[in-house]
Amino acid sequence: MATVQSTPIMPAVILETERLRLRSLLERDIDDVHASCVDPELQRWIPLPAPGEPYTRESAENFCLRIAPSIRTSGDGQHWAVLEREGDRFVGSMALMRTQWAARVTEVGYWISPWARGHGYATEAVVAVSRWALEQGFQRIELKAGTGNTGSRRVAASAGFVHEGVERNAMPLNTGRTDLAVYSLIPSDLVSGG
Repeated sequence: MATVQSTPIMPAVILETERLRLRSLLERDIDDVHASCVDPELQRWIPLPAPGEPYTRESAENFCLRIAPSIRTSGDGQHWAVLEREGDRFVGSMALMRTQWAARVTEVGYWISPWARGHGYATEAVVAVSRWALEQGFQRIELKAGTGNTGSRRVAASAGFVHEGVERNAMPLNTGRTDLAVYSLIPSDLVSGG
């Protein structure tokens, strides 16, 4: 008996920008994902794999080979590895997630590897993914960042997202919880110069 997927899924696409290529995560990305996710600054704001749990090579394998692909096949969103176009070096991870198909709303999330920070890669990738999502008919792209995560908040502003407010006590961290600054991008933001 055939199973019918009742939730839509995003097309598997490769996105390219001036400096970056975004493609599905592959087995060859496991070591780079592991090296990135054990970074204390990344762990400060994104408690992977879960609050209080250490990030292991097994965590990276599970993420690359099972979790990231299932985000797409379940209809929840899409996940990409972010690579430098020149040299193909892994520099981070980008995702659309928590997709609400009926409302045409999705959330963009990302992290950048420690060796690639400070080059504007996060903004470049967020612009590519959010504009692609709007081209697919989405009406609202959300971006949420810890209120103290000034780097991610700068990325949201630089990518043309509008700050809407704060979700109080919204996300568990490895130590305590944080408020989340909420940003959005809607089609009319681009028409008005976003």
